[in-house]
Amino acid sequence: MSDIAYDWIALGAAAILFAVLSFLKRRKNTGFTTRVLLATAFGIILGIAFKGHTDYVGAVGSIWSNAITALVVPLLLFSIISSITNLGESIRLKNIGAKTVFFLLLNTATASLLTLILAQAFQLGRGFHYTLPSDYKQHDVPAVLDTIVNLFPHNIADSWANNQVVPIVLFAILTSLAYNAAASTDKGRSAVAPFKTFIDASNVVFSKATQIVVGFTPYAVLSLIAEAVSGSDVSTLLPLILALVVAYIAIVLQLFLVQPLVLAAVTKLNPIHFFKAFFPAGVVAFTSESSIGTIPVTVRQLRSAGVPGDIASFVTGLGANLGMPGCAGVWPMLLAVFAVHAQGLNYSPAQYLFLVVLTLLVSIGTVGVPGTATITATSLFAAAGLPIPFIAISQPISQIVDMGRTALNVAGAANTAVIVAQTEHQLDADLYYGRKEYSDDLNDGERFRQTATQALTGTEPSQRANITNDAKADSANVSQQQSGFTLNFAPNAVLSASGDDACCGTKPNK
Repeated sequence: MSDIAYDWIALGAAAILFAVLSFLKRRKNTGFTTRVLLATAFGIILGIAFKGHTDYVGAVGSIWSNAITALVVPLLLFSIISSITNLGESIRLKNIGAKTVFFLLLNTATASLLTLILAQAFQLGRGFHYTLPSDYKQHDVPAVLDTIVNLFPHNIADSWANNQVVPIVLFAILTSLAYNAAASTDKGRSAVAPFKTFIDASNVVFSKATQIVVGFTPYAVLSLIAEAVSGSDVSTLLPLILALVVAYIAIVLQLFLVQPLVLAAVTKLNPIHFFKAFFPAGVVAFTSESSIGTIPVTVRQLRSAGVPGDIASFVTGLGANLGMPGCAGVWPMLLAVFAVHAQGLNYSPAQYLFLVVLTLLVSIGTVGVPGTATITATSLFAAAGLPIPFIAISQPISQIVDMGRTALNVAGAANTAVIVAQTEHQLDADLYYGRKEYSDDLNDGERFRQTATQALTGTEPSQRANITNDAKADSANVSQQQSGFTLNFAPNAVLSASGDDACCGTKPNK
């Protein structure tokens, strides 16, 4: 039988599995997390059964990745402008921005230092004999000053086309602050009212579009996992198996030990509940290998865990380009130590610590798409004077590690969002601990009124009516009364959706 025939048979088998997932959703009301787990298992089985013949199956995941990536920039642009234009005082934005940058870079620093310790403990690269490829092409590495300059928007259309998130975020902040300044008077507010209406309407539209695309996540997970398993060649990985093991040990320790400890130490929250909410986003990050493409799912899951939508979108947007503990912390440091040991160089402790500092520098402005780790590693090698061709040696395992790197990147941004929300007293603890359900059917104002009504159980009907009316009036004015970095209580919240497992459909247990 021809290869094309096998490809079509694999696609037919995938279609049957897609139908099973659809049946579980529509007829059995199976939750999103369960369907993602099943999709992962289905993908592994399909990849093994049709090894080397999953090109057509993988196309489904590629289409989904392209669609979700296309929505990232407009979603961030309109959601951030919509959120910040509701600010009463910009000082909260400064606090949130400073905290976000600090904890994102802290994630990278701890991941880099942890990887250095592990690589030294395993003596990674000692006695490794390998002929460096002569045809290896060096990646262009921008200067540090150029990297910093390029973080700022110079052509919004170019940044949009290339999914450069940081310039988009900075442009959105500038636009928002300009709106707030223009709307500081009655005359100015009247003049910019059409702009505000356009922004809020666009936010609703792109949030709904994102909800639709994210709803297909289980099918994308199945196809992406199948393609990854199908394309793996174990024989090429054997010489680098130790590097692969050390990389995942570092990722696991950073993800499940270091980051939770930071979360618990700073916020006094139980990290277990963070992982319950983060799991669907982690699966998407692991399978798609795109921090940027995972942003919509991450934002939605953070909101279900009690993080306000504006903080969630702001922090995850920056986290897709700044920090990146997996791609800019673990991987470059792992390869650097490997190269140092393989060449028999004698680095002093100070020189190793300097490598940690360099990882922080190269982590600024990294692009949250597949392949970023190669650029960050090249930047580190160039800055440290290490032979760049050593990076080519890692290519057989790079894609496998990239799944874990991306999941760690996204987890770091999500972890930071929870920390920022809690330290700014914006986190809904009841949602975080699952004491109440999160529903995409309700906007924030409606949740406020529903909570107030539920709290009145046992009072006289007349009292309930009076207090509920007061709650309605209060909820309509919450955005004007609060000076914090919060969303206006209107149906323009980031990733607002209509129930029935819209977006991700995760509802914490009561």
